Amino acid sequence: MSEQTPIGPVDATRIPRYAGPATFARLPRLDEVSRADVAILGVPFDSGVSYRPGARFGPGHVRAASKLLRPYNPALDAAPFGSQQVADAGDIGVNPFDLDEAIATIERSVTDLRADGAQLLTLGGDHTIALPILRSLARDHGPVAVLHFDAHLDTWDTYFGAPYTHGTPFRRASEEGLIDLERSMHMGIRGPLYSKQDLEDDAVLGFQVVRSDDYEVDGVRGAVDRMRRRLGDGPVYVSVDIDVLDPAHAPGTGTPEAGGLTSRELLQTLRGLVGLDVVGADIVEVSPPYDHAELTGIAAAHVGYELLSVLALNRRGRPA
Repeated sequence: MSEQTPIGPVDATRIPRYAGPATFARLPRLDEVSRADVAILGVPFDSGVSYRPGARFGPGHVRAASKLLRPYNPALDAAPFGSQQVADAGDIGVNPFDLDEAIATIERSVTDLRADGAQLLTLGGDHTIALPILRSLARDHGPVAVLHFDAHLDTWDTYFGAPYTHGTPFRRASEEGLIDLERSMHMGIRGPLYSKQDLEDDAVLGFQVVRSDDYEVDGVRGAVDRMRRRLGDGPVYVSVDIDVLDPAHAPGTGTPEAGGLTSRELLQTLRGLVGLDVVGADIVEVSPPYDHAELTGIAAAHVGYELLSVLALNRRGRPA
């Protein structure tokens, strides 16, 4: 913050990594700071899943796996906790039995947290939560470019007649006018589809696609170049489904698909967002019951760290 030095994580030379607060990266809670530039919000909700459950335990798992994060990011020459005030806003209570009520609660909570200008990094939870977040953002920014990292398109129409699930948020968002149809993009798409029509419908809804296989052909630099050309100027929302990673790197997720990105490829791609107008982000679909050795939790925690580093550098580059 401009008025005072940000309060960062507890000192690891005085309090061991396995101790200290159970917040993301052992950062202060939101009620321990006067205000936050970035608030980390947990949404423990997985009532929209279509296969393996467990993402309701994702926020706590990612926080637990974030204890080794340190204050300086050498890859970006960034101090994500020292140049902005980051605080953990805890979890919101979401109705697990009523999807409509849950979506309304998430939208209201996100709007309240953003009221004083804080940006949000949201820890899910399943991908249903992206829709209410986008509803809140669009009220201030208008349609935003969505940069969506995922094995799946998440632009299907319904499951069992239900319009709100973790496989439908970006179709609903496009239909509601929340998405910039000329600037949005999926990254890491792979695996079987129901038909070719899925891709044709997806293009109409406003998305271009960088497939997981494109990383093999063009490399990370080629993927980042395509990403930046597509996103251009204007607000960008980043949504990271952890199943964009290969199951070897992220086994703890609900709908795993073979042939995904490596952790290194994903982190390098996220670093390519420096200089773009990122207005918020989420990390979703971490399902601890299917994780082992914290592989998925650690990957998700580092995704959050890179996103916070991008926000810090972008904030530093804004005019006063």
